[in-house]
Amino acid sequence: MLGFPLAQWLLGLVCAFFVGVAKTGVPGLGILVVPLMVLAVGDARLAAGALLPILCVADIFAVLYWRRHAAAGRLFALAPWVLAGMALGAVALSLNERTLRWMVGVIVLAMLSVYLRRRLRGGESGVSHGAPYGVTAGFATTVANAAGPVMNLYLLSKRLPKEEFIATGAWFFFVINLSKIPIYTWHGLISRHSLTFDALLAPAVVLGAMTGRGVVDHIPQKLFEALVVALTALSTAFLFK
Repeated sequence: MLGFPLAQWLLGLVCAFFVGVAKTGVPGLGILVVPLMVLAVGDARLAAGALLPILCVADIFAVLYWRRHAAAGRLFALAPWVLAGMALGAVALSLNERTLRWMVGVIVLAMLSVYLRRRLRGGESGVSHGAPYGVTAGFATTVANAAGPVMNLYLLSKRLPKEEFIATGAWFFFVINLSKIPIYTWHGLISRHSLTFDALLAPAVVLGAMTGRGVVDHIPQKLFEALVVALTALSTAFLFK
């Protein structure tokens, strides 16, 4: 179908399901789909274009589910820094893709180490200023759909309850992912072919979104934060593949 073997379709369905679960219940899980989508599509840059519409669909469900819990004020200070990072990312899309992933991975691991050190010492949970988070998130989301680890660390640093954590992240990615569509279209990463592929994966996104909403209600706050940190570290490791 559409020239993709069955194995690639199955990988695509797994990616779509994981995106849905991540957007409504388990932040950090979604970044795992970045390397999986590369395997499904067979090209890292085209994989980014194929993944973006799936993320946008899942964002809609996340915003609808969590609209009453969003702490949007947490995002205003990030906005100019995110835009700066996106501008850098748009330019950097012409660089070697492997180099970009390593850059993002190193930055995220550095911020994760700061977060963990501060928590172990009983201090503030990570970098205090929003600029590093904003620029890195804008850059990472533009070049690799990989801003999840950065935003997870930023929201963890704000000590938000899990409901506000997911809701605030949902609004952030809803706006950011929509704004990336012109950039990806300009670079030829979104096509009729990729959109057809995405449309066929949409039911898996819906199923994942419904599953994630039920899962989060059964996760205690401390376990939730531990899962976010663990999945952030694990998913960032995939960027070095």
